[in-house]
Parts: sequence; structure tokens; C-alpha cells
Amino acid sequence: MSRTIESATIRDILRYLPHRYPFLMIDRVIEIDSDNFGIGVKNVSINEPQFQGHFPAEPVMPGVLLIEGMAQTAGVLCVISQEESTSPSLVYFMTIDKAKFRKPVVPGDVVHYRMTKERQRGNVWRFHGEAVVDGQTVAQADVSAMIVRD
Repeated sequence: MSRTIESATIRDILRYLPHRYPFLMIDRVIEIDSDNFGIGVKNVSINEPQFQGHFPAEPVMPGVLLIEGMAQTAGVLCVISQEESTSPSLVYFMTIDKAKFRKPVVPGDVVHYRMTKERQRGNVWRFHGEAVVDGQTVAQADVSAMIVRD
């Protein structure tokens, strides 16, 4: 039986994931259906360190960080779906497949990471993810994550 939770705040995310600023790529998770589906949210700000070099005159969110946001959202879903009341030791991002980048993400955008579980085997989950800004898909990928406990 899995835990039921409707959303996750930044405080919850900090309990579920080992990531910290500046590498935490989600601010909250606004919709959760166990590990079946969830939507993570990233508010993209010009103050983030990647924009100092990517690219200062025309700041664009690096695609790899969009994929990382997908993986972190999936990681939260994996942790929340577990019966254990304690957080795992680590959530590892394992694979990226079929990544596509369709439109630049810039400061001021709000990215919604829509993650749908494709399958789970043991402590490994596979998700299809889409990064969406203003209703348009800006990136997509299939990712997998693994929970490691002490």
C-alpha cells in the first residue's frame, strides 16, 4: 500500500531528495497520483547561477537542467509512493532516453514537469516526462530512477 499525498512543498522536497541549491531543480510538486503521475514546478529566475554563463546576453535554461528537473520530480514520486515513513538514503538518476528540446526556456518562465510512470521493477522506476511552459511542450525525455536505502 502506498502513501497518499496530494502535493509536496519545498520543505517536503528537501526531506525526500538529497539535492540542495543550486542544484535543486524543482520548487514544488502540485499534483501527485502515487508514483503513477505527478507535476513538478520550477520557477525560472534570472538570479540562478547557470545564467551567468549560459548565455549572459540571452539567458537560456540549459537542457540538461530541464532533464534534471524531470528526474527530480520522478524521484519525489518514487519516494512518496513508498510505505516507509523515512526518506531513502539516495535517489539515483539512472538513464535518459529519447530526449528532445523543442523551445528555449528563459527567466520568468514557469516549467511544469509532467511525469508519467511507464513501469517499475523492484527499486527502479521508468518515467516519460514532458517539460511544459504556457501549455507548450519545451522538452521531453524518458528517465529512470532508483531508490537506495541503508
